[in-house]
Amino acid sequence: MALDLYQRLGLKRGASDAEIKKAYRSLAKQLHPDRNKDNPDAAKRFGEITHAYDLLSDKDKRARYDRGEIDEDGNPKMPFGSGFGGYSQGTGGPRPGGGPQGFENFNFGGADPADLSDLFDGLFGQAAAARGRAGSGPFSGFRQRARAPQKGADLAYRLKVGFVDAVASKPQRITLGDGKTIDLKLPPGLEDGTKIRLAGKGQEGPAGRGDAIVTIEIGPHHLFKREGHNIRIELPISLKEAVLGAKVKVPTPEGPVMLTIPKGTTSGKVFRLKGRGFTAKNGKRGDQLVAVEIDVPAADPELQAFAEGWAGGGNPRSALGV
Repeated sequence: MALDLYQRLGLKRGASDAEIKKAYRSLAKQLHPDRNKDNPDAAKRFGEITHAYDLLSDKDKRARYDRGEIDEDGNPKMPFGSGFGGYSQGTGGPRPGGGPQGFENFNFGGADPADLSDLFDGLFGQAAAARGRAGSGPFSGFRQRARAPQKGADLAYRLKVGFVDAVASKPQRITLGDGKTIDLKLPPGLEDGTKIRLAGKGQEGPAGRGDAIVTIEIGPHHLFKREGHNIRIELPISLKEAVLGAKVKVPTPEGPVMLTIPKGTTSGKVFRLKGRGFTAKNGKRGDQLVAVEIDVPAADPELQAFAEGWAGGGNPRSALGV
């Protein structure tokens, strides 16, 4: 019997979110294809535990799974299970005529067998044909539609993308559950949590392979912060550069560029570098915002002597009424 989603992670039903996350991380480290290149079973197990974690970490899907509404692949379960609910098998012996006890001896809630083909016609959308034909039984008009072959299950993956790579839309290499690697193209409008579907990269099935669903996690950066499609950086400048103006280097995701600081620039002034942010869905890139902060030395004798003898500056708080 196939393991349920909790058993795949070595857990019991009712496990907490923290326990599920801890179990997945531990198993993912052991089974990751990069560490088991010569072990296809480990790659298969990696795909299974990733799929289990993806479903159980979704509160709505986990609740539906726990209630038995969806199966291990996340698909809705048939309302009648594997048979027809609500019937009881008759207790009579061999059917009249000496034949073995068969379908005729089931009791479908007291319904007249002559009307059952209408019932099934309503349930399955098939006509009840040839009812009452000579030699036919009470179900002669019922033809159950064969279930169409199903594709294999989708497989879930999580891919952490560096901030700079995400801004530049740099393709990312990902290792799939079968051990194969592909270069994944990042789409316009990329956000943290964006899902990318890779057709035919899931599990094998009678009607073909399912898909791979890759959830993107954009990592943080020590210099840049995201503001919609724009990015922002705090840039320190010296007092001299602020007073006299200067050309200074500014880091960007594509490398440093020169920025002109006008004379008399104050702290908090924001400059805009066009087209150096994230790419929107329409293909247009956001900007890089550069907020300058004047760095005043804590102990500079010349600056202290100048400030003591300087009578200018006025009251910069006058607009606040103080």
